[in-house]
Amino acid sequence: MAEINLEQLTTEETSHYDNLDKMSVKEILEGINNEDKTVPYAVEKAIPQIEALVSQIVPRMKEGGRLFYIGAGTSGRLGVVDASECPPTFGVPFDLVVGLIAGGDGAIRKAVENAEDDIEQAWKDLMEYDVNELDTLVGIAASGRTPYVIGGLNKARENGLLTGSISCNSDSEISQAAEYPIEAIPGPEFVTGSTRMKSGTAQKLILNMISTSVMIQLGRVRGNRMVDMQLSNNKLVVRAENMVMKELGIEREEAEALLQVHGSVRASVDAYRAKH
Repeated sequence: MAEINLEQLTTEETSHYDNLDKMSVKEILEGINNEDKTVPYAVEKAIPQIEALVSQIVPRMKEGGRLFYIGAGTSGRLGVVDASECPPTFGVPFDLVVGLIAGGDGAIRKAVENAEDDIEQAWKDLMEYDVNELDTLVGIAASGRTPYVIGGLNKARENGLLTGSISCNSDSEISQAAEYPIEAIPGPEFVTGSTRMKSGTAQKLILNMISTSVMIQLGRVRGNRMVDMQLSNNKLVVRAENMVMKELGIEREEAEALLQVHGSVRASVDAYRAKH
């Protein structure tokens, strides 16, 4: 890897605020909020890049491909969160969208020393899933220079996978490694270098956009409703009943009975309409 020069990274630039330790709570909160307001605009500028990546992911997934995220630290955790929320939200198999974090699942809760510096490990982690040319790998790194992510992207690209990246610095190393890089540049953090803040928010917004737009394109949303969501708790059951009632113009008791038989909003609505 090239020698680290943090001074060249936007994510490492000095905060616009100083003497944070002398601020009141209100001043701290207002400062953080003012900085956070810049994030959506940074993401907006990256929409063409996000569109380009999503447009390549969808046809591959329609042919049976999967979506993988890799990252370290906050970036890795955000990928794991986005992937883990796809099955309950969209009713897809748990292994259709997969988040991998440097250091393994234990690193979700507790940092694993030097895990992000292993340039070979990401590909080893991916090989456990028998990845192929229909699969997509998205590397996530606020700095854009995490060896774990760069190594995974390089190997994936060599082996025919579609590759994308999400970073918060311009012309980063992971952008060079990926075919479809996404760069959202929210600028210096409120606490200098703390990329779990604005950069993390930008990454989360982009991940939301990628997974949601992909799932809509795959037919996992009907109208504006999560018709394939898993009915895994009482709140979601009631939400599903409400959707069925509104869609079919029936009472709750009948909606509840349909869901008990068919297991999802989509199946319940389709079965009812097939009989009426």
